[in-house]
Amino acid sequence: MNESLDAWFAREILVHEDSLVLYLRRCWPQRDDIHDLRQEVYVRIYEAAGKARPAMPKSFLFATARHLMTDRLRRGRVVSIETVGDFESMNVLIDEISPERRLGARQVLRQLAEAFDRLPDRCREVVWLRRVEELPQKEVAARLGITEKTVEKHVAKGVRMIAEHFYGGDSARAGRSRQAADAERETDHEQQQAD
Repeated sequence: MNESLDAWFAREILVHEDSLVLYLRRCWPQRDDIHDLRQEVYVRIYEAAGKARPAMPKSFLFATARHLMTDRLRRGRVVSIETVGDFESMNVLIDEISPERRLGARQVLRQLAEAFDRLPDRCREVVWLRRVEELPQKEVAARLGITEKTVEKHVAKGVRMIAEHFYGGDSARAGRSRQAADAERETDHEQQQAD
């Protein structure tokens, strides 16, 4: 390859700039970052092409852009331990957790566990998969052999019953066994329809 890297870059990569910008605008939610993303894509491609030129430059361009956006999303979710770990050097007052707060947290956790345990079996399973394991609704439906609409109903019912346990008072607690029986009958009916 006798051509210079700059000439290759201009001929194979820069000609797709408009398409790249449209792609970034369509896929990246923060419009202010588009210019920086484009430049970083170019830097990555230029450095990689300095080592070995890609066989399909346009595909490489868009794959690089996709990987860059994925990297940025991942980095946005991670909180560095170094930046928040050394409070003493920052002369920041640390709010010690008092025994009262610790006890209150344990009581809330115990109350949540009780509310969760009182859910009908299928409802509890759906709520666990959707809210704790954070599985998509479609995957929960496929895993349990029920419709997505049934998943929605179980989640709504489970959240409502947990909220009633926390905020409903004695009358809600008395009616809870009746609601659990109703929910169980409805689940059995839905299961029979699915079979």
